[in-house]
Amino acid sequence: MVFLQEFVLADHTKQDLKRFNCGKPEMNIFLSRFAIKNMRLNLSRTWVLPIVSEDQTHQKTQIAAYYTLASSTIMREEIPSSKRLPGYPVPIVLLARLAVDEQFQGDRLGEKTLISALKKSLELTEAGLPALGVILDVLDEDALRFYQHYELFESFTDDPMRLFVSMHILKQI
Repeated sequence: MVFLQEFVLADHTKQDLKRFNCGKPEMNIFLSRFAIKNMRLNLSRTWVLPIVSEDQTHQKTQIAAYYTLASSTIMREEIPSSKRLPGYPVPIVLLARLAVDEQFQGDRLGEKTLISALKKSLELTEAGLPALGVILDVLDEDALRFYQHYELFESFTDDPMRLFVSMHILKQI
């Protein structure tokens, strides 16, 4: 199967968001029921990787992977950083969701999705969205092993299932 060359914003009129199945019901439900609703409410943005179909009929395209980004804040005490930061909440980008459809798992599509999400986070920051870094809340032990494989993220001091990478680090890669 061939994928579109880049991730695009989710659009329920063009993509079959309900057919996506990554094996994690909460991730499937989010994409099918809440991604578009949250985008309309300006709570988050979800990018998807559509599968290019040779059959160009009027049917919606299938999704191979997706990720969701949102703005958030955290207190400086939570950040694994030696930087002197203000005492008020610090802006960050939240990598809220990242999933790959079961039929494409094991094909390094998770890596491509993560890279796209981190690049988009950096792009948004460079375009004017202030953010010290990217945080993500890890769903389970499988996801934790996936993220730890890249040796890019640091654990927050109080929660090993919450990871952080600074924009400074992302600019270097």
